[in-house]
Amino acid sequence: MQDNSKKIYFLSDFHLGAPNAAASLVREKKIVAFLDFVKHSAEKIFIVGDIFDFWYEYTKVVPKGYVRLLGKLAELTDAGIEIYFFVGNHDMWMKDYFQTELNIPVYFEPKTFNFNHKKFYIGHGDGLGPGDHGYKFIKKVFRNRLCQWLFGQLHPTWGINLANYFSRKSRAKTGSSDEIFLGEDNEWLVIYAKTILQKEHFDYFIFGHRHLPLTIKLNEHSTYINLGDWIRSFTYAEFDGETVSLKKWEQ
Repeated sequence: MQDNSKKIYFLSDFHLGAPNAAASLVREKKIVAFLDFVKHSAEKIFIVGDIFDFWYEYTKVVPKGYVRLLGKLAELTDAGIEIYFFVGNHDMWMKDYFQTELNIPVYFEPKTFNFNHKKFYIGHGDGLGPGDHGYKFIKKVFRNRLCQWLFGQLHPTWGINLANYFSRKSRAKTGSSDEIFLGEDNEWLVIYAKTILQKEHFDYFIFGHRHLPLTIKLNEHSTYINLGDWIRSFTYAEFDGETVSLKKWEQ
């Protein structure tokens, strides 16, 4: 049962590290300011994928930077605020750093939750729904443990620079397409949510990945929400115990 004096927050797609260190630092400080603002009202915080534009955990090495955000997350969990992280397509190579250092559970697939008698279906959203077969194949390769191990044999200087190069190429290819609403009948995650609803009821489907703030009523009792991003929209969702609202961080 949720404490009705507290709220649950959802946000995603920070892509820290992109397009360069200076621009990333501005966004990182803005995210930290938001987390500092909600720390007194938050019972739980869900970060729904792509914190980083690239992340790979070697056995004894993690990527350089992001100390402001990581320190703030540690401060919040130390204070008893539950934080959950769902890996995205840019930071899927998580291992146990968040669990051991920050006390944050990490999920690699969508997961269901019940809060105050409301059912939530939460995930990053990449590779769900119809279409996008090329990415779905690449995702299987990237999730393969042997492929991850082989990448880990590269020195971090080579491995991280190589990954950052391909990440930039991916963003250049997609451009601003993530900002374009395809219509309810063509949005893959909306189609996916409607398919799930045929089997089981959920009050809220919450996803990231699309970089487009969306709230769509799927039926009288079920709502689809895409969280947008912290690159252009600076949006998040807030559950007050009764309803989920999509909001914009203006400060």
